Amino acid sequence: MPIKTLFHNHNCEWIDVEAPTEEDLDFLQNRYEINKLLLQDTVDPNHLPKYEEADNVKFFLTRENTELERINLNSISDVSTKLGIFIIGQTIITVHRLGTSSVIKTKNELDNSKTPDLITVERIALRLAHKVIKTFDAESENLLELLDKIESEIFLKKTSHTNQIKRLYKLKRKTGLNLRILNISSDWVQNFNKLPLEHVEVMDLVDKQKDAIADFEHLNQQVTNLIGMFLAISDQKNNEAMKILSMYSIYFLPITFIAGVYGMNFDVMPELHHKSGYYVTLGVMAMVVIITFIYMRRKRM
Repeated sequence: MPIKTLFHNHNCEWIDVEAPTEEDLDFLQNRYEINKLLLQDTVDPNHLPKYEEADNVKFFLTRENTELERINLNSISDVSTKLGIFIIGQTIITVHRLGTSSVIKTKNELDNSKTPDLITVERIALRLAHKVIKTFDAESENLLELLDKIESEIFLKKTSHTNQIKRLYKLKRKTGLNLRILNISSDWVQNFNKLPLEHVEVMDLVDKQKDAIADFEHLNQQVTNLIGMFLAISDQKNNEAMKILSMYSIYFLPITFIAGVYGMNFDVMPELHHKSGYYVTLGVMAMVVIITFIYMRRKRM
């Protein structure tokens, strides 16, 4: 049974449930009188972050960034995982489908706390909230490093354009999904004011969320700008290639015309019977190419 007690003192009890089954949800519903719909929200993989109150239950549904690498980036569940936090009197219950770093780090902090008797359910919830937001800080740093690497490869190295545009698209999708989660998370973050905590503590959590949003907005703008610059560079390279082809066409177009004229089958073509006709024609062709070359150089084309 995945239901475990992670912390206990005379003030509070912390119960953690990982990958709950239907039997586990029924147990929590009957034992702690939690609305079944709230419990089902914790196992819905794509549910958005939120805050709800039902009877004497305060429910925070949070989403923290996950390090799992997903092939598809279509929904918020591809970059994050849920952590449901129930506060019922002096009991705090966390429910999650996957192992979460916020739960592990918070438990380690409580185990090493020098004042365990002063810990309350509200303090545990606040610690968990800080750890959830911190996962996005780490993700923004990783994505920024990846962006710098891609940028240096684009401007300083010769790399495959197809590969780079795929990496930039994936980076933009990740940034957009994380930014969406953080913006929606304002609901549960703001509602920490309803807990008996000092205002300055709640504002610290709000500020950390705003900082994370600002980081991802900046990152999203940087990715957008880099995609625009990358496409501009690609267009410039294509234009240079077309320019070279056009230059060669200018050189060969006149002599192709001359060759075409003398390829016509007329009975009367006096030059064909002239001893120097062949050499004169080649000379005219060479002269046309030289004149064209000089003209192009003077025009710096």
